Amino acid sequence: MAEIEIPEALLVLERAAWAEQQQGRLTVPTADAVQTAVREHAAANKISRLAVEMELKRRVRQDES
Repeated sequence: MAEIEIPEALLVLERAAWAEQQQGRLTVPTADAVQTAVREHAAANKISRLAVEMELKRRVRQDES
């Protein structure tokens, strides 16, 4: 499977959501912004939303290591 390109703007949104989640204060607007961006990116590139979300989460969490 080809590597999924994730734009920096989407990484920024996911990093913010992950930081909020770790602090126990993830807000609906933050989560919604991420999900909207994921859906739009997936649709624009004709790839699975789930594949985009999984790759996005992998990259953000891997950056912590």
